[in-house]
Amino acid sequence: MVGTRGVPARYGGFETCVEEVGSRLVERGHDVTVYCRAPDGADRPASHLGMHLVHLPAVRRRALETVSHTAVSVGHLLARRTDVAFVFNAANAPFLPALRARGVPVATHVDGLEWKRAKWSTGGRRYYRVAEAMAVRWSDALIADAEGVAAYYASEFDTPTVPISYGSHPVPQSSVDRVAELGLEPGRYHLAVARFEPENHVDLVVGGYVRSRAVFPLVVVGSAPYGQEYTDRVQKLGDERVRFLGGVWDAELLDGLYAGSLSYLHGHSVGGTNPSLLRAMGAGASVIAYDVGFNREVLGRAGLYFRDAIDVGARIERTEADPVAARARGERARAEVARYDWDDVARRYEDLALELPARRAAAPRATGRRAIGGAW
Repeated sequence: MVGTRGVPARYGGFETCVEEVGSRLVERGHDVTVYCRAPDGADRPASHLGMHLVHLPAVRRRALETVSHTAVSVGHLLARRTDVAFVFNAANAPFLPALRARGVPVATHVDGLEWKRAKWSTGGRRYYRVAEAMAVRWSDALIADAEGVAAYYASEFDTPTVPISYGSHPVPQSSVDRVAELGLEPGRYHLAVARFEPENHVDLVVGGYVRSRAVFPLVVVGSAPYGQEYTDRVQKLGDERVRFLGGVWDAELLDGLYAGSLSYLHGHSVGGTNPSLLRAMGAGASVIAYDVGFNREVLGRAGLYFRDAIDVGARIERTEADPVAARARGERARAEVARYDWDDVARRYEDLALELPARRAAAPRATGRRAIGGAW
């Protein structure tokens, strides 16, 4: 498994997927290797949940970190025997021809509309658009974790994808007791968990909350490895009711924050199916989500939606005014998320891994050309 920060999962959806799927493939008798980029000075264990870990360096710059690490990872991988490679993130597609030349069947888990992220320059967006085309041309299969992602590749490239979403797991309600460590009371705070990036709309969440007449505090979990300017702007929007916790790596405490919240505000807009949204739903949180197709696909009618700061304030005030209805929405969300199961996700990855050699032998390679008049 190549192209992520690796495991233990402490960053985003790709890392969560690698940990959940990789550990289950180990349980099924497979030999799984994960390429990792540990921060300087961090522990570098040789294994995690049965997966073999290979720690390799990366250039610590936003535009180069992912591709530089994948470059050395692919070089390491090519010197060894492997049956199948899963590459995460279409940005890593320039290294796929080397894997093909070595005869390694490869599936690429493409992200959401990565080129739409505000953090990328014009050159970065162009790179992602080219990389998407390379992923289509040089992969033996493309994995899409959301219907919106599958629709994009069908429209842009007239090419099919393998639909494999993320999974979720029930959040134990006993974890709620942990929020007392932070001076919080269950059911008497609002929660937002996100990397501080513009497309996650943390500024809308904080700004909308501040302009509301909310009584309960807003707890914000998250930070950004790059982009201090945006982080500073978000923090300046807060008032005395907003508590910025930074990153929370204690999984039980984070579960408790989800489960104990009166509402969970989810501002993600471009990344496909999001593990944080699934986790909040699994905790029975009352979700207020940014109104975009990716979120509606997962949450459906089990939550509320917002498009701007005014909406955020109105939804928060509505939630505080009727906590009984908020809890009912949380229970509907918990029932809705049951269809996202990590065991089923791992089985799908296993099936695809076993199919990949035959896919390579039988299927003609896609051109990678964009369709004329594509809807995107």
